[in-house]
Amino acid sequence: HHDHDNQTAFAYPSNNNHNNNQLIMSKLSSEVVAKAIQDILHHSLQTKKRGFKESIELQVALKNYDPSKDKKISGSIKLPYVIRENFKVCILGNAHHIEVAQELGIPALSVEELQKFKKDKKIIKKLAHQYGAFLASANLIKKVPRLVGPWLNKAGKFPSPVTNNDDLSAKIETLKSTVSFKLKNKKTLCLGVAFANVGMTEEEIQTNLNLAVNFLVSLLKKNWQQIKRLYIKSTMGPVHKIYGM
Repeated sequence: HHDHDNQTAFAYPSNNNHNNNQLIMSKLSSEVVAKAIQDILHHSLQTKKRGFKESIELQVALKNYDPSKDKKISGSIKLPYVIRENFKVCILGNAHHIEVAQELGIPALSVEELQKFKKDKKIIKKLAHQYGAFLASANLIKKVPRLVGPWLNKAGKFPSPVTNNDDLSAKIETLKSTVSFKLKNKKTLCLGVAFANVGMTEEEIQTNLNLAVNFLVSLLKKNWQQIKRLYIKSTMGPVHKIYGM
């Protein structure tokens, strides 16, 4: 892979003599980030006010990474500020969880209800689209693929396990402030995640962003050397580059 080496040397001429610790430190310029966040908020809240609270997304372009050979990028982190207030979660539950979910007004599906879907791709894709995430009773998690086929997994929404002792409300609150980094398939070097919303303060947005970016960088073997570009944008708004050539 000679071209890979050239790329690294070319992109990081000044880093050859640095020690590795400095590579992990954030390479984001706080001025550039602050300006991008101000522009996003101004555009979303004044220039083009929408009828809903837009998310703010981080878009990542990677380099020096071969999705078909290199270790899979996959990880989740809970951020300090809730990203999505109205994030809908559905529980695939045993009898206990169905009962608790009904008391709390949380959408839930029993094994019997799931069986009625007969692994129909259309129905399950629609279900996946309806909810931001799924939880499943721990004793059912192994049965999920048999009940719903591969479609939840393909949508990147395979359920997280919950035990009978877990606090469902707390689990859902955690999901509302969690970002998950995962490449969609083996052909792409780009990924995007929502990490904030336009109802947050500039400081809250910046805090969530820094933690999300540093966590992503920590998932990469060569850290910042594998980040080509970073952008942030609101759901409907223009893109702002915050890192990269």
